[in-house]
Amino acid sequence: MGPAPKISVFMEIHQIRYMCAVAETGSFTRAAAREHVAQPSLSQQIIKLENELGAKLFHRFHNQIRLTEFGKAFYTRAQDILRAVSSVKSEIHDMAGIARGLVRVGVIPTVAPYLLPRILPQFSKNFPDVRLAVTEDITPVLIQKLQEMVIDIAIVALPIQGAELVRQELLWEKLYAVVPCDHALAQSDSLCLKDILAEPFLLLKEGHCFRDTVIAACKRVKAAPSIVFESGQFPTILGMVAAGMGVSVVPEMAVEPRAGCKFVPLEDEKARRRIGVVRLQNHFRSRPQREFMTYLSGYIAEAAGK
Repeated sequence: MGPAPKISVFMEIHQIRYMCAVAETGSFTRAAAREHVAQPSLSQQIIKLENELGAKLFHRFHNQIRLTEFGKAFYTRAQDILRAVSSVKSEIHDMAGIARGLVRVGVIPTVAPYLLPRILPQFSKNFPDVRLAVTEDITPVLIQKLQEMVIDIAIVALPIQGAELVRQELLWEKLYAVVPCDHALAQSDSLCLKDILAEPFLLLKEGHCFRDTVIAACKRVKAAPSIVFESGQFPTILGMVAAGMGVSVVPEMAVEPRAGCKFVPLEDEKARRRIGVVRLQNHFRSRPQREFMTYLSGYIAEAAGK
């Protein structure tokens, strides 16, 4: 590999942004859609950037785009540049007392569909100059994105390990057994976890933190679930329960009227889930981020008081 290409002072921010978009989506078409620009225009800007650098950034195959060695080296620096620009803009807006800018939020899949539709529309109405970018993924991926500063905050289940992380608990919720409506246990006002563990058990896949919560609860009662089906989504699990394929456990957030399912609270006081927000300790907190956190905490406190 030869010497690293020289970076021209004529390089433009939008060219760097387009390059990162191609690297992250693996496609000029998807990158153009993400950046809301015509594909020919995006491609032309990438070529101009490569000409400025004097090196190719991408291997262009028939249906595949890959970073070259130069591209990999440049991509890392390009991310730093975009983060620095975003941080400076946020600090200037903050000094000017303006709630304007981008808040990048990561949320786990067992929270996103139940919480976000309730809070995002009103927040956007209250703060029209704040743009929200939401990533839904499992906890390990979100923590990695947080450490890489791809997202600003992550809404996850606690506890989370990491000395570099700041945690703020938002709420805790009870766990519920979910059984078919025609099951004998459906008539109960409450259940012990042991009551359902002998039944065919439906559970989230590995990687989902709620699976770990359920397994930990099972260990406390010194029993193990008889898992017959795994899924990445609660709706699929609830559909299988309604079809009589087994029983499961869900957090209070996921309890809602559903044909064929009966939700019964678990008696174990320790059988609960804690939800919180995690952020990097030394990461600059912009005013939009603080406003989002204030709104989120206020909404949850108000909902808990009803």
